[in-house]
Parts: sequence; C-alpha cells; structure tokens
Amino acid sequence: MHLPLPEPLEQRPLGLPVHRTSTFAFATAQDYADVLGFRKPGYSYSRIENPTVVAFARAVAALEGHGVDGPVAADAFASGMAAIATVLLTLCRAGANVVAPRALYGGTYGVLTADLARFGVETRLVDGGDLSAVRAAVDADTAVLWAETLANPTMAVADLPALAGVARESGVPLVVDSTFASPAVCRPLEHGVDLVVHSATKYISGHSDVTGGVVVGRPELVERVRGARINLGGSLSPDDAFLLHRGLATLPLRVERQCASALAYAQALSRHPRVARVDYPGLPGHRDHDLARRLFDSGPAGTRYGAVVTVTPAGGRPAGLQFCDRLRLATIATSLGGHHTVVSHAASTTHRQFDDAALAAAGIDPGAVRVSIGLEDVGDLIADAVHALDGLD
Repeated sequence: MHLPLPEPLEQRPLGLPVHRTSTFAFATAQDYADVLGFRKPGYSYSRIENPTVVAFARAVAALEGHGVDGPVAADAFASGMAAIATVLLTLCRAGANVVAPRALYGGTYGVLTADLARFGVETRLVDGGDLSAVRAAVDADTAVLWAETLANPTMAVADLPALAGVARESGVPLVVDSTFASPAVCRPLEHGVDLVVHSATKYISGHSDVTGGVVVGRPELVERVRGARINLGGSLSPDDAFLLHRGLATLPLRVERQCASALAYAQALSRHPRVARVDYPGLPGHRDHDLARRLFDSGPAGTRYGAVVTVTPAGGRPAGLQFCDRLRLATIATSLGGHHTVVSHAASTTHRQFDDAALAAAGIDPGAVRVSIGLEDVGDLIADAVHALDGLD
C-alpha cells in the first residue's frame, strides 16, 4: 500500500523542513543509478545525503566562510569525534605522522595515540605556541598539522596565521578544531586554515540536546572527507540536523553573553585566595592575551575570548574534585557550550586518556576544573564559585 505524500510547496517555509526518511524514490532506474553514481544531483539514501543535513552543513559553511575568497564547503557528522576521526583517516596513511599540540582534547589524543597508532601513524606532540618546534616536527611524511583555536582545557590560543604559513611552506594541510571558539568568536578559514572541525554538540547546538559534528573548508578536501564519511557511516540524522540548524540562529547572541560572563567570572576567581591559577585568554596575564585580541571578534561587550574558564584550586586533584562537588548552581556534566553552566574535572574526565606525564607536558594541573559558562546571571555564578572555594578543606 502506498500512502499519499504532500505535494511540493509553492511557499517557502521559514522553519527548516525535516526530511525524516532513510531512502528516496525515483521515476526510473536510470535516474536512481545516476544520482547514486553522483552523475546528477539528488538524493538516494540518507546515509549518503539528506536535504535537512545538507541545509545545516551549508549554513555552517556560510558562517565559517564569511570573509573568505573562494568557495567553502561543509559536511556534517553524527558527532564531533566522528568528524575528527574521519578527517584523520582521510588524510593519513600508514607511515605518516601528525604534528599536534601537547595541549590537546583527550578524544583527539586517543584517536591519534591509540587508534591511528595501530595503523602505523605516528603522533608528534609539540608546544603549539613554539613555531620553531612545530616547524622542526614537520617533515616529508607529515600528513596533517593539527591545532585547536582555543585549547581544551588550557585555553591556549593557536597562532593561526603563523601555523598556516608553516603548513603552506611544507605543503601540509592545517586542520583546526574550533569547537571552543565557534564562528561567533573566530573563523580560522580567514587566517589560511585548510579545514575546520567543530563538535556541533557544543556552541552550535547551544541547548545540550543533540550531538553532531561538521567539517568546513576547501571544497576539494571536504569532498575527500565526505567520501570517507559515506563509507564509514558517521552521518548526521535529519532530526539532529534540524536541531543544530536551529541553534545557529541564536549562536551570536548566546556566545556574546557567555563570553562577557566568562570574562567577569575569570576576573573574579583569579582574585580568590584559594585559587592557584585561572586559564582564560581574556585575562591580561594569559600568555596568549594579545594574540586573542588580534584574532578574535569583538562586539558591544568587547573582545570575545571564549566562554570556557579553567579554574585550578590550590591543593591538587582532591581540591579540584571537591570544588566541583561543592558547586550548587553550576552542574557536573559532560560537554560544554549549552545554556547551563557545567563543570568537569579535566584529569578524570575530558583528559582521562592522559597520564601524569602527559598532563604535565600539556600544562594541565591535576586539579584543573573546566567551567563552561552558560546563560545564568554571572553574579550568581560567581557567588556559587566563591562559596565552593571558601569551603575547601
């Protein structure tokens, strides 16, 4: 039995339609073969392409491609890690190496040092802020130069123009994870980056109700990544694409508020006697403060330095764990970038793949707590943190 479907609309809907279907029908077998063989445009199977998912990817490409000469393409994934893993699998080969900063997201570190290592791919971790060290690590077998716009969780800022120069000199693609920044803070393609990766679960979503990832950049590279995504199967669902597309509409408003609150939070906690260190590039004492001012967008509230603040209470790992437990307004939870303020003890969660030596090399204190600032009143957030700090053993 064939159930009737609605006729094509003459009026353009303001909301993004959700094409909740796994497969698409054709009038002829030849049409099916031509679409499936990419000889003509169209849709055959949602693992390959879906109109709602394509609309989301194109919207991200429009944001990241603002101010870029030439075309920009994007492809969407079921998660940020699906995007990261697929990019690395696309660009790497057995015997190749990847040059990446020591201050690296734990999930990326795991793919590089565990999964890709099994296939003969070497990872060379260097101080991402030392361009001479980066340049020295790149050789003829380097397949990828990797960076994070804002490092997780040290909030180190990548010198994107300088790294792009090293990549061009070496003929190596520069891939940047810009999850912590989002296009509302920085657009790496404007600075010569080849591919940008986002965990769209975070700021692009903004509501902590969906997972997704996206890769944006030079069309010829994105097309290679797309081919690997189709084969590997890490495709985004149409319902999730709808939610992520919805999040883009409020991205600038949310991020501007969150960044302003994060700066006030960092300033307040940096003065607390029980705090050993605060990592936030909006603080003049942060080593990359001037670089952030040059690279990052500004608005009515000033430069947007990101909305993650890493707080290290004095007392090491026990103090960090206790600080998390004593918070009442902020919530202990995975992920970041949503409208709720959430905290993670880095060494035991996001960077659990790091041993003590790797933590030290990355500049991550065992007591460091990553605070993703939400949309709550910043005065309340500060009062909550001060209360938690005041009661530490």
